[in-house]
Amino acid sequence: MPPMNDSHPLYFILLGIPGLEDVQRWISIPFCCMYILAFFGNIIILLIIRSEKSLHEPMFFFLSMLSMTDVILSSSTLPKMLGIFWFNLREIAFEACLTQMFFIHSFTAMESGFFVAMAFDRFVAICNPLRHSAILSNKTIVIVGVSVVFRGLVFFLPHPFIIKSLIFCQTNIILHTYCEFMAVMKLTCGDSTMTKSYSLTVASMMGVFDLLCIITSYTLILHTALHLPTKQAGLKALSTCTSHILVILVFYTTATFTFVTHRFGHNIPPQIHISIANIYLLVPPMMNPIIYGVRTKKIQQRIVHVFYHAGA
Repeated sequence: MPPMNDSHPLYFILLGIPGLEDVQRWISIPFCCMYILAFFGNIIILLIIRSEKSLHEPMFFFLSMLSMTDVILSSSTLPKMLGIFWFNLREIAFEACLTQMFFIHSFTAMESGFFVAMAFDRFVAICNPLRHSAILSNKTIVIVGVSVVFRGLVFFLPHPFIIKSLIFCQTNIILHTYCEFMAVMKLTCGDSTMTKSYSLTVASMMGVFDLLCIITSYTLILHTALHLPTKQAGLKALSTCTSHILVILVFYTTATFTFVTHRFGHNIPPQIHISIANIYLLVPPMMNPIIYGVRTKKIQQRIVHVFYHAGA
């Protein structure tokens, strides 16, 4: 048994990716590159939006919220993950594990919520452009932003307290690269069916609701784009939406696979499950600055302007 404090271990040991221990140093290279791109890409987006007044519009306010979420979400996992891969720093204190768990799940929910907000913004901008500023006023943007954050915090705040109230009587080794709720739950004793059901129900209901909202928004956008008076305007709208849908598909496909695997995929090799679980925490934060930021004309112009003057 590991060192215990009352009913829980003093620390956990994150095993990394079981079955791939010999190649984890090589796996760390793309992971590190993705983290660097995600971190600095989102920081640049935040600085540009803050400094450029012409970007103080609903779309860019939501983008800045998404970028901040991406910075926190990726930073809550990658530094520790790289410590495991590079320096074999597998130990994580019990309280630190619970904190990481809370940040991962709550900010993943926020990420999903901001995808919905940005899809709605594009829907209004393309389908009802004359009322865009009236519908998405500054007050509405604040309400949406606060609601997304509040939802992520409230629904996943119980997770650390639930874990802390349970009794651990097995190993303290977590078969994962980070403190994922269901992975930690496997180390507890007694019947945890209700606890697992709560977590999976909250995550699945939230995900299904958000995905339905996004699908509805982009379906209406597609319908409007195909009926725009000029072909060029329609193609521009479709090009924008296609790139947005790509990053959304990556996020929801990998997240859905992870949640479904916990419930039904007990025969799936852990290295596949854990690798995909890392993708939805790494790839969208890396892609968002490119898809939503660099490909946006106003941000492109601002980046070119900054680098032009920096090199002058």
